[in-house]
Amino acid sequence: MDLFAMGDLHLPGGQEKPMDVFGPQWEGHFQRISDSWEAQVKPEDTVLIPGDISWAMRLEDARKDLEKVGRLPGRKVLIRGNHDYWWGGITRVREMLPEGMYALQQDALDLGECVVCGTRGWLIPTDEAPLEPHEQKIYQREIARLEMAIQAARRIAGDRPVVVMIHYPPLLKNQRTSRFTELMEAADVRVCVYGHLHGAGILAGFQGEQGGTRYLLTSCDSLDFQVKKINFL
Repeated sequence: MDLFAMGDLHLPGGQEKPMDVFGPQWEGHFQRISDSWEAQVKPEDTVLIPGDISWAMRLEDARKDLEKVGRLPGRKVLIRGNHDYWWGGITRVREMLPEGMYALQQDALDLGECVVCGTRGWLIPTDEAPLEPHEQKIYQREIARLEMAIQAARRIAGDRPVVVMIHYPPLLKNQRTSRFTELMEAADVRVCVYGHLHGAGILAGFQGEQGGTRYLLTSCDSLDFQVKKINFL
């Protein structure tokens, strides 16, 4: 099995939302994603999708987008992004998913050669931009969810690598630590893939190794819409 990642597919969700309003690089973006995916991913491979899959507001409206992704090669593992408003109760989401597609929500999935776990995450508080009280509550909740996800992964991983998917960046170039990174590095997480950052924001994302964990930004425009192979297995 090879492991790949690409997040922030931003499919239309029945709205026919034109993504090129965010720049000409988005024109025909899913066709470019599909071409790259079909050229690289084999049926036995796995692709991690760290959130922002569809603009749909309701689960039923996300069905066509999920089916479109489901037809691409390989097993797909999803987490929720900040724009996945269609994602409600995890049981209903899982019932909707096509065969070979899995949704994580503060839990873990055994992929054979590694174990993947994940949660959405949240904004990182900084001295320059502290979180409002209601945002701080969400931050603390997502820390607890990541801790549960990592614990679930560790229970089944043994000596195999653990991979974390999180939608929001757990660190930035100018903010290299957070409770998210502390949890991952303490648990010897091998790789963390994240998304959320687009356009000029891509430059703010940290990529590289810190504390034994390798961090990879995988929003689709940061990858020029080419699915990314994770070379560590």
